[in-house]
Amino acid sequence: MALKVELKPGERMIIGEFVITNDDQRTRLLIEGSGPVLREKVIMTEERADTPAKRIYLAVQRMYMARDPRAHHNTYFALIRDIVEAAPSTWRYIEIINNHILSDELYKALKQSRKLIEYEQKLLQNAARDACLPKNSARNGKLARAGIESSVEVGRAFSSDLR
Repeated sequence: MALKVELKPGERMIIGEFVITNDDQRTRLLIEGSGPVLREKVIMTEERADTPAKRIYLAVQRMYMARDPRAHHNTYFALIRDIVEAAPSTWRYIEIINNHILSDELYKALKQSRKLIEYEQKLLQNAARDACLPKNSARNGKLARAGIESSVEVGRAFSSDLR
């Protein structure tokens, strides 16, 4: 069964090692065969990989697109070790991603990595909200003792711990 893809004018996608850019009109493609296919809206670039979970997504994306995914394993495992150490609650997402990778289901691992990014955003939003609580708040007291007083510092602390 062929994969059906509709591209908007100017939309890009990657098929294997090729970047396809649609011209100025809507186009429907039928893609037969096996190989990595990514639409522009799910492609992570190095510039956009500005959080630990996004860097994990980028590592999984590189595995998915590579002829030899093992070439990216060291980077991936270093990233997941760091994120789980800093935020142990991410393990439930990492475990599913790992299982997909071990089963050679790299597109499914990529989809699960998007869920990890969503979860990371919730963690950062909660940390920022807690940082904005009055100083005498018990939860905010923990952050203050750590020298973290603003939502910007919370984000930096979370991100720097994971690099």
